[in-house]
Amino acid sequence: MAFSPRNAPLASVVEEACQAESNIFGYGIWTHHILSVVAYGKQLADILGADANIVEIAALLHDYASIKDQAMYEDHHLHGPYEAEKLLQEQNYPRATILAVKECIASHRGSIRAEQRTNEATCLASADAMAHIAQVSSLLYLAYVQHHMTIDEGSKWVQEKLRRSWNKLCPEARELMQEQYQAALKILR
Repeated sequence: MAFSPRNAPLASVVEEACQAESNIFGYGIWTHHILSVVAYGKQLADILGADANIVEIAALLHDYASIKDQAMYEDHHLHGPYEAEKLLQEQNYPRATILAVKECIASHRGSIRAEQRTNEATCLASADAMAHIAQVSSLLYLAYVQHHMTIDEGSKWVQEKLRRSWNKLCPEARELMQEQYQAALKILR
C-alpha cells in the first residue's frame, strides 16, 4: 500500500508495533485490518470530500493504543487519541492535524455510540466497519484463536460485531458494502 510520503514513517511505526510479540492481535491486524481501513478511508474521503491525509493518519492510528498495550484494549477509543497525539508530536505534525486525528479516533467505535462531527471522523468510523465486513476471517481469528470461543459463541460474537459495524456505516459506505455484508451474515447463520 502506498502511503503519502509524510505519513510513511508513521506507517512504519504502526507496522512495527503490529509485529511486536506484545501485540495481542498478531501481525494480521496490520495486514487484515489497518491496511483495509486506510484503503476504505481514502475511498470514502474521495466520496465525502474529506481531508484524505487526516483520514489516512487516523486510519493508521485508530487501534494503535490497543496494539501497543493490551491493557488499553477495552477503552482504546479513549487512550487512542492520547497515544496518537504523543506519536504525532514526536514526528512534528501540525497541531491542527493532531486535533483532527484525535477527534476521528475518539469517535470511531461501533460499540460506543459517539457522534462523528466531521467528514474525516465519518470516514474513519465507516472505514473501520467496512474492514470488519470485508475481513470476516480476521474477526473469526479474533473470536476463536484470541478469545478462545466455542463455535457457537464465536459465530454469535462475529455476527454481533458485523451488525454493530453495519449500523455505524454512513449511507455511502452501506451502498458499497451491502453485498459483502449480506454474504457474511449468510455464512455465519
